Amino acid sequence: MPEQTAPVPPASPSDTHRTAPGGGDGSPGTAPPASSGDGGAAAPAARYDADLAARVEARWQQQWADDDVYAAPTRPSAGEVGAGRTAFVMDMFPYPSGAGLHVGHPLGYIATDVYSRYLRMSGREVLHTLGYDAFGLPAEQYAVQTGTHPRVSTLANIATMREQLRRLGLGHDPHRSISTIDPGYYRWTQWIFLQVFGSWYDVDRQRARPIADLVASFEDGSRATPDGRTWASLTAVERDDVLSGYRLAYADEAPVNWCPGLGTVLANEEVTADGRSERGNFPVFTASLRQWKMRITAYADRLVDDLEPLDWPEAIKIQQRHWIGRSHGAQVRFAVSGGEGAGDGVVEVFTTRADTLFGTSYLVLAPEHPLVDTVLPAAWPEQAPGGGPLPATWTDGGATPREAVHAYVRRAAARSDAERQADARAKTGVFTGATATNPATGEQVPVFVADYVLMGYGTGAVMGVAGHDQRDFEFARALDLPVRCVVEPVDGRGTDTSTWQDASTGKGSVVMGSDGRATLGAYGVVLDGLGVEEAGERMATWLSERGLGRATTTYRLRDWLFSRQRYWGEPFPVVYDEDGVAHALPDDMLPVELPEVDDYSPRTFDPDDAATSPETPLSRRDDWVHVELDLGDGPRTYRRETNTMPNWAGSCWYELRYLDPDNTERLVDPEVERAWMGPREGKPLGGVDLYVGGAEHAVLHLLYARFWHKVLHDLGHVSSSEPFHRLFNQGMIQAYVFRDGRGIPVPAAEVEESSDATGATTYSWRGSPVTRELGKMGKSLRNAVAPDEIAAQYGADTLRLYEMGMGPLDAARPWETRAVVGSFRFLQRLWRNVVDEETGEVRVTDEPVDDATARALARTVEGVRADYEGLRLNTALAKVIELNNHLVKRGTTPRPVAEQLVLLVAPLAPHVAEELWHRLGCEGSVVHAPFPVADAAMLVEDEVTAVVQVRGKVRARLQVPADITEDDLRDLALAAEGVQRVVGDAPVRKVVVRAPGLVNVVV
Repeated sequence: MPEQTAPVPPASPSDTHRTAPGGGDGSPGTAPPASSGDGGAAAPAARYDADLAARVEARWQQQWADDDVYAAPTRPSAGEVGAGRTAFVMDMFPYPSGAGLHVGHPLGYIATDVYSRYLRMSGREVLHTLGYDAFGLPAEQYAVQTGTHPRVSTLANIATMREQLRRLGLGHDPHRSISTIDPGYYRWTQWIFLQVFGSWYDVDRQRARPIADLVASFEDGSRATPDGRTWASLTAVERDDVLSGYRLAYADEAPVNWCPGLGTVLANEEVTADGRSERGNFPVFTASLRQWKMRITAYADRLVDDLEPLDWPEAIKIQQRHWIGRSHGAQVRFAVSGGEGAGDGVVEVFTTRADTLFGTSYLVLAPEHPLVDTVLPAAWPEQAPGGGPLPATWTDGGATPREAVHAYVRRAAARSDAERQADARAKTGVFTGATATNPATGEQVPVFVADYVLMGYGTGAVMGVAGHDQRDFEFARALDLPVRCVVEPVDGRGTDTSTWQDASTGKGSVVMGSDGRATLGAYGVVLDGLGVEEAGERMATWLSERGLGRATTTYRLRDWLFSRQRYWGEPFPVVYDEDGVAHALPDDMLPVELPEVDDYSPRTFDPDDAATSPETPLSRRDDWVHVELDLGDGPRTYRRETNTMPNWAGSCWYELRYLDPDNTERLVDPEVERAWMGPREGKPLGGVDLYVGGAEHAVLHLLYARFWHKVLHDLGHVSSSEPFHRLFNQGMIQAYVFRDGRGIPVPAAEVEESSDATGATTYSWRGSPVTRELGKMGKSLRNAVAPDEIAAQYGADTLRLYEMGMGPLDAARPWETRAVVGSFRFLQRLWRNVVDEETGEVRVTDEPVDDATARALARTVEGVRADYEGLRLNTALAKVIELNNHLVKRGTTPRPVAEQLVLLVAPLAPHVAEELWHRLGCEGSVVHAPFPVADAAMLVEDEVTAVVQVRGKVRARLQVPADITEDDLRDLALAAEGVQRVVGDAPVRKVVVRAPGLVNVVV
C-alpha cells in the first residue's frame, strides 16, 4: 500500500470558470467546461472543472508510477495458485500506428482497466499490462517512402501511444510491457519457431514430439522409411526430405498467393473474396514457390474439440469450426481412362454425401491436379460418354484436348483461390477427353477440368452430383450435363430435374436409385428407402469392402503459409548448406538480428504480371546472406533464409512473455506460467482469465496462437493447453461520416447543423450541403476524435465514464462529442457531494446513516459488484449515478456512504476517486483499497408490494411485511377496497396466494 499523500490543492481564487456545455441534467451544450481568463465571473475555488481535473489526473498518474501500484508479483502469494486468487487480464496487442489513437481505440483498454481495478480491490492478485505488436507493413511502407528506418518510426509511434494511454489512467504494469521488435523479444519468437521446426506430430499419441524421437525410430528400424531403405543408407538430402514430410515447420514447393503489386506472398486469409490483396487491393495470382509452412493441420481435431470448454462467444467458436471445416464422409476411388494416346489413372474423391454416389454424372479435376496431363488423349472422342455428339460447350474452342486444357489451366493460374470459389462467379470448365467409371454403377462419366475445384482442398477432385450440390448444379447447367435426382426433395418440387432452378440439398428424405433397383442391386448395394445418414454409412461400408473407397474425415484448414518477402519482420533462425538442407541455429546464436539495408522494399512488379517471382530486401545483403559458421562439424559456409516471418509470429505467444519478460534463460519459468495460466477449476485447459479484443481476429490470430501454444504444451514448456480461457469481443465505437456531392468525406468537426423550412435537420460544410451516415471512425473518413482532445476539455475520467456508459460493452455505439458533458456533470455532482466548492473542505457529515440511504447503498454495492464481474460496465455506472443522485436529493452525505461511493466509482474514474479518497483522510491508495461488501441485513426488504388480481386484472397494490403469512395476505387482499368493489356479491371460488407478492382472486 502506498503512503498517504496530500490532495491536489484547489484552484486559486483568481481562476475563472466558463459555463460548461448544456444544463445540469447533462444535456448537450457548446462550450467546454474549462476555467478561462475571458473576464467572466470567478469560479468557486475548488470547483471540479477541466483545469482541476487535469491537475488531479497528472498528479495521481505520477504518484501511481512513483509508488509502482500496478506491479504484479512474479509469483502469486503462496497457497493461492489455483484457488481463484489470481487474475490475468489482457487486451489484444495494439499496432502502434503513426496516426495515434482515436476515441474508438481505447474502448477495450478502458474496460479491462475497470475490470482489473475491481479485481485488485476485491483481493485478487492481478496481472494486467500492454505491449506493442510492432512489426508490420505500414512502417515498412513509410520507410520505403521516406528512407526512415522502420525501427525509428515505430519507436516514435510507441512513445506517442504510450503517452496517450498513460493519460487515460490505465493501470498497466510498466515492468511487463513488451515490443515484438525488441531483439530480446524476437529471440524467443525465433526460439519457438525452432521448437516447431524440431518437432513432429505423433498421430498415435496425439501430440507433438521432438524430431530426434522420429529419427531414432528410423535408425532402429521400428519405423520404415518411405522407400524401405535403411536410414543409414540415405543421403543427408534424402533424410532431410523424409523429415520435412513430418516436421511441424517445413519448407515446401507449393501453390501460393503471389501478389506482384506488393512483391510478396500472402496467406489465404489476406486475400479478399474477389481475388485481391487485403492491403493495397492488388491482383493476387497462384504461383508455385518454395516457402516455409506450419503444419497446423496436424492439430485440426484438437483445435476443434478444445473449443468446447473455452468461455468464448459462440459466434467466434462457429467461425473457427467453419474455418477448420472438419467433415466426415467417404473417400471414393474412380478409375480414369484417357483413351487412345493417353494414360490411365485413379482419382480419389472426398464426399460428405456418399448416399448420392449414384447421381454422379461427371468428374471434375482442379487445374493443378497431377493427373490432368496424364489422361489427355491426342484428339477429341467422336462422341460424348453415353452417346451423342460432343457438346461445343465442352471443348472451349480447342482443336485438341491438350490445347483446350492447357489454355484453360493458364487462365485459371491468373485467378486467386478466393476468386475461383466466389459464389457469384459463373462456372467454367473444359472436357479432358477422358472418362471415369462410377464405382457404384459402372457408368462411364466425362472428366472435366474446372477452376472452382482447388488442389489445396480435399483431394483436388470432386464427383459431380448436380442434383444435390449447388456448385455442381451450376456447372452442369453451364456445360449441358445431366442433373439427376437420387434423394427425394424435401421441399415438394418433385424428381423431374428439368424444372429445378437450383440443387436440392436438404437431408432426411429417402434415397432412390437413379437407374432403378435392378441396376443398383447388380452392384451389390441397395439404398432405396433408407434415410440419408444410414444410406451414406452403408455406401461407405460397401466401398471399403470392395477396395473402392473408405470412410474418412477431411478438413478445410490448410497449412499456415509462414514466409513473407519483407524486410521488417523476424529473420528465420535457420541456414542452408551447399545441398540446400536447412539447419537450425543453436540457442547461443539467437537472436538473428535484422541487418541494415539501403532499400527496405521488396521488388514490386506490374500488378498484372503473374509471371514474376519474389525478390526480398534481405537477399540484397550478400555479406549477411552468406556466412561462415561452426554448427558442430567445423566451419562451413551457409546461406541464410532471406524471407522473414509474418507479422502474426510475434503475437502468437506474447501472453507468455508478459508472465516473465526479463527471463533470459528460458521462454517462461514453468512455475510462473503455472501460477498465472495453469489449469484449475473453472478453466480445465488453463489460459488467460480474460482476453478482450475485436471480433475481426476470430480466425487468424486466435487460431495461430492456439496452435503455437499447443505445440509448446506438448513439448512440456507450458502447463496450459490453451492460451486464452475467456474471450470477450468489445463492440465498435462508430461515428458519423459526412460526404460532399462527390461522395468524398469532409472533416466532421467542421460540419454545421441546421434545420430547413420543414424542421428537418440538414448538414453543410463550407456552405455546401453534405450527407450524413454512421460508419467506422478513422483518419481516412475524417471523423476521428482524439482522446487527448476530450481529456483536455473534460478530463480523462470523463472520457472513461462516457465510453463505459455508452451501452453494453459488446455492442456497437455511436460517438457523440456533445453528449460527453453528461459524464462530466456526474463527476461534478459526485465532487460536490464530498467537497465544498467554495472552500475546498470536505463536507461529509458524521451523522448516522438513515435506513433509506443504507438500503440504497447496500443495493448499489451488491448490484455494482455483480455488474463488474459480468463486464456490464454501463449498468454498473448507472447504479453508481443513481446512488449519487440519492445523496444529492438528501442534501448531505454521511461519511461511511461517501467512502463506499468513492470506492464504487474508483474502477471507472480512478483519478477523481483517488483525490476524494485522500481528501476524506483515508489511508493508502484507492487502487488497493478493499471493494465494498453489501450489508446483507440491508438487502432484506422489510416491506414489499403485493399485487392483487381479480379476473386477471390488477385491482389493488398493498404494502405488506416481507415475511407475511399466506393467511394474513389473503385476508388483507379480500378486505382491500378495490377488490371488494369488483367482487361485490359474487361468490369467491378460489384465492391463490403467493406470499408475499401476489394474490389472485377467482370469482
